[in-house]
Amino acid sequence: MIEIAHLVKRHGRRAVVDDVSFTASAGRVTAFLGPNGAGKSSTLRILLGLDRPTSGSALIDGARYRALDRPLHRVGAMLDGPGANKGHTAHSHLRWVGQSNAIPLSRVDAVLALTGLQDAGKKRIGGFSLGMGQRLGIATALLGDPAVLVLDEPTNGLDPDGIRWIRRLLRTLADEGRTVLVSSHLMSEMDDIADDVVVIARGRVVAAGTRAAVSGEHASLEAAFFALTGESTEYRDPAGYPLSAADAEGDG
Repeated sequence: MIEIAHLVKRHGRRAVVDDVSFTASAGRVTAFLGPNGAGKSSTLRILLGLDRPTSGSALIDGARYRALDRPLHRVGAMLDGPGANKGHTAHSHLRWVGQSNAIPLSRVDAVLALTGLQDAGKKRIGGFSLGMGQRLGIATALLGDPAVLVLDEPTNGLDPDGIRWIRRLLRTLADEGRTVLVSSHLMSEMDDIADDVVVIARGRVVAAGTRAAVSGEHASLEAAFFALTGESTEYRDPAGYPLSAADAEGDG
């Protein structure tokens, strides 16, 4: 289980994470949703020991990530893509990561097959497409056969077949009893696979519960998301609808 309790992260006087509390339970896919700048990445970085909170706690099975022995056996994560040296092959990257946590070499071939990269294991990562890079990031997260998965935008760069594949994979991992926490901007995908939903805006949780409870009387999770976060969107068109930063600057 993932337990976030009264988490605060300040940069000067500004709280980018402001008293955030939620849980992600074993056997369930929990969607972590919010506009850009809402505090999702800061929360995940604290959870994975990449940043320190101002106050509060972010625990995995009751312990901080940095306190875990051989953490890749307990937690698999993907933030900001695969994070791999482009001069390495997929196989050498996974082998190097595995050695850091005493993961058997046999797991390298297993996760390459699981993510559809078995024929690309000897190719250099610099030649990978964005979708292949995402698959490699997921393979790296699964390398230690962990009970907890934390994935940031896992469908980024995947084609429609790849999106169907990740949907099935996440459902299978949860059905095996794993804890799956997913941050995504694809509301339709989260509407299909999430058991629970946490929505964050301006650093605060604005809704948390089952997908049905968060969607409430709205036609979809997407409609509920915009109703919950619309006032926190920085850019808006003349009619009041949210815009991305690129749209607001005339680039979209």
